[in-house]
Amino acid sequence: MKALHIAAGVAVSALLTTAAPAAEFNLRMQTQYSAESVSGQLAQEFIDNVKRMTGGRVEIEMFWSSAVVATVEGFDAAATGILDGEMHGGAYQTGKNPAFQFVGDPMGGYDTPWELYSFFYNGGGKEAANELYNAHNMHLVGWWTGGQESMSSSKPIAGPADLKDWKFRSPPGLETEIFAELGASPIVIDFTEVFTSLETGIIDGADASSLANNVGLGLYDLVEHATYPGFHSMPVDHVTFNLDVWNSFPDDIKAIIETATQALALQTSMRISIANEAAAADLQAKGVMLYDWSAEDRATFRAGAQRAWDGWAEKTPEAKALVEAHRAFLRRIGKIQ
Repeated sequence: MKALHIAAGVAVSALLTTAAPAAEFNLRMQTQYSAESVSGQLAQEFIDNVKRMTGGRVEIEMFWSSAVVATVEGFDAAATGILDGEMHGGAYQTGKNPAFQFVGDPMGGYDTPWELYSFFYNGGGKEAANELYNAHNMHLVGWWTGGQESMSSSKPIAGPADLKDWKFRSPPGLETEIFAELGASPIVIDFTEVFTSLETGIIDGADASSLANNVGLGLYDLVEHATYPGFHSMPVDHVTFNLDVWNSFPDDIKAIIETATQALALQTSMRISIANEAAAADLQAKGVMLYDWSAEDRATFRAGAQRAWDGWAEKTPEAKALVEAHRAFLRRIGKIQ
């Protein structure tokens, strides 16, 4: 009889320890990344961290590769309640308001992810950005970025003088204005056409992605020059939630999601930096020339970018507010006068 009591006790104990409590919040999010990509793996770590730190109170179902709606529509899907949150990027929403350029990629502003994170957390960026996001029924939790992208070229791009008449693939928008003002000839070409356009000589170079990703695209099988570390573009992905959903969270869950977002940012920047450093060493060994622009040359580019910022700041009050917030912080850290 005693043995039966012990066996029953063990069985009950096993049930109690294996039965997971129902989640308090079941959230649906979307990202443009595939689950297998490096960024997708990092997003999964964010999901796992939130679940662990909340003790299973928060479950996030991620829809990979923009499975619910197109990438550019993810923000609106969350704002209207189709999704609870999304992990795309603000730059996809510049058609909604040009101010989103300055939360998606403040081109020519910062040299490193750490400067950009410092603006967000310690320079008024979080507050300024959320005035924009809240107006669209969204809350911005934080940013994650791999850092500066590299430009690839069939000829040297060692400084601003080399930009004159340089034909290169550019995404549309602010970047074309900045480079055209500095004498380059930006050509808007779809990302999928970069390799062919370089191969056929339609362009001299390309703004495609990070150095490591450019290696993966095979660009340095065609060209032998690149900027590294980069200086011109640092695209930012974000973690957002529908504002009503965010406001429904208790303070401890808000703090956990914010902490998991900071861990996501740290890991993203570190891992992509490691990949870029490894790619740089390999490329130099193969004879590819890498150009690290001087502080003076970076200042020249930043001044050109600032002139383009002026035009965008006049487009909407929200754009002006974000430009002013960035400039106040850039002055604080000595990047502009």
